Amino acid sequence: MTTRRRNTAPPREDVLAAAMGMIAERGLEKLTMAALGGEVGMSSGHLLYYFRSKDELLLRTLEWSEGLLGTERGRLLTRAAPARERLDAYVDLYVPGGHRDPHWTLWLEVWNRSQNADDDARDRQAAIEGAWHRDLVALLAEGVSRGEFRPVDPDRFATRLRALLDGFSIHVAIGLRGTDRGQVLGHVSEFLDEALRPPTPSKTPPDA
Repeated sequence: MTTRRRNTAPPREDVLAAAMGMIAERGLEKLTMAALGGEVGMSSGHLLYYFRSKDELLLRTLEWSEGLLGTERGRLLTRAAPARERLDAYVDLYVPGGHRDPHWTLWLEVWNRSQNADDDARDRQAAIEGAWHRDLVALLAEGVSRGEFRPVDPDRFATRLRALLDGFSIHVAIGLRGTDRGQVLGHVSEFLDEALRPPTPSKTPPDA
């Protein structure tokens, strides 16, 4: 009896990893359904069966990449270290590695496409942002409670800090001249020093 070979599709995680790898190596413009299908041994029609559209493929790839970052972020933020040291690690993870950073390239594309996205896609994008925000709020609240940071409203400060990080990160990701990763990290560190350093206790003069 002849056994028929079955064509099995690769696990979705492998497809998403391949998509991110193509973005890193060739740029987002080279990521087509046909090219990705050739990379993973699937037809473009088969990919569309799984992902419905390129927008969905990109969003799922972003969610997969964010899952990896979330694991790394959790490891950095739960280690035994001063709150400021962990905050610096958060910033370092947040800011792109350089021009055309694949994760940020994908992030920018997904957000650009979201103008016409449905409610489900928008909710999923909000969940990505919410995870970064909640972790930052918790870290700031811990630093304030321990006296490592000056008293600030953790939620309000996190909102403003992430807006600052987003602006700088876009400059790095698109390769804006005069803005590189090292400069950005320096600016953010200086801002955090000024905004979070606890006031120096005033010295009480000795009794006469």
